Amino acid sequence: MIDQVKDTDLGVRADFPVLSRLMRGKPLVYLDNGATSLKPQSVIDAEVAYLRDNGATIHRGVYEFSERATTMYDDARVRIKRFVGCPEDGEVVFTKSATESSNIIARSWGAKFLRPGDRVVTTEIEHHANIIPWQEVARATGAELAFIPIGPRGEIDPGDVARTINDRTRIVAVTGMSNVTGAMPAVREIAQIAHAAGALVVVDGAQLVSHHPVNLAELDADFVIWSSHKMCGPTGVGFLYARKCLLEQMDPFLYGGDMIVKVTKDRATYAQAPEKFEPGTPNISGVIALTAAIDYLEAIGMDRIADLEDRLLARAEEALGEIPGVTLYVPDSVGRRGGILSFNVDGVHPHDVGSMLDSEGIAVRAGFHCAQPFMRHMGVGGTVRASFYLYNTAADVDALVAGVRRAKEFFQ
Repeated sequence: MIDQVKDTDLGVRADFPVLSRLMRGKPLVYLDNGATSLKPQSVIDAEVAYLRDNGATIHRGVYEFSERATTMYDDARVRIKRFVGCPEDGEVVFTKSATESSNIIARSWGAKFLRPGDRVVTTEIEHHANIIPWQEVARATGAELAFIPIGPRGEIDPGDVARTINDRTRIVAVTGMSNVTGAMPAVREIAQIAHAAGALVVVDGAQLVSHHPVNLAELDADFVIWSSHKMCGPTGVGFLYARKCLLEQMDPFLYGGDMIVKVTKDRATYAQAPEKFEPGTPNISGVIALTAAIDYLEAIGMDRIADLEDRLLARAEEALGEIPGVTLYVPDSVGRRGGILSFNVDGVHPHDVGSMLDSEGIAVRAGFHCAQPFMRHMGVGGTVRASFYLYNTAADVDALVAGVRRAKEFFQ
């Protein structure tokens, strides 16, 4: 195992209250960050402060508390746009999740503009949220759903991208970072190939934005989706980035109050984006608390977080790779990866390994990770997944390795 532990602890664990608690009577080792992140006290305080000291709704009241809440909510949109380097011709829509964002794109753009014979291109490494909406829209419109060939562990060759995209391709939907292997496809290169063919690009950034510095202007995608709860923010807040010209072409996906200009008995006139995609009362406290999450991440630095995950991933990969009978699902010949490592213990169901680790106070994911086509491609029913974040340390990796050794001995 790697002996060097320098720079494998950012010294932030005390900021996360839940890490002081026990799980199964053991100190909590939280390695399920691919599913959701823990929340620092500053984020908890920000959400509680709104609920305790304000509580008013936004964009409607003409009284002080409503105006104050509106300002905080609108400021959050400015902050998130700056955090991701939103280009001037882009806009960020608040949704309830990255999944809802994906569905808005498929329904509001895909259902309106796709025609029989058009092609939607994606990959088998995608999260279900970046496949199923396109399956349904393709079925409804008569469009064709095509898949870029991938390697044994999900590797994507740009040459295969170019061969799959043709002059009938209208949409290319691809992950920015796999939630199974942490692989980060060459999104900018894929976008260049797609744009040259006249296609638009949708990037699932749920894992990417949470763990790496992202500049949307440089990414050059047309749509990007991600969520708050994977980046130390509250649940129930998602994001949809799109070029303004595309949002202007799209019809609303949901209807109601706060997204209209005028309503008569038989018709309505809708507001401009982003408001026309944000009907009803939103998750105000969650959006306001998100600003505290952004403050927290920026104070640490996304570069430092990504570098920490690199070191923890290398430590885990080396140590688990030394255990006989442990299979690691690591892509070959890929660029930088995020801090996600999937593995199996030969002859032991992933759920059994996960349960054994749970008994040791170690939280991992076990199953197909909302990526069944990818699991089927790799010839497995599921994997155990350890995923790292800014509060993890070398000691967490060592606890994982020791737990896997105990699981292997117990079941074999």
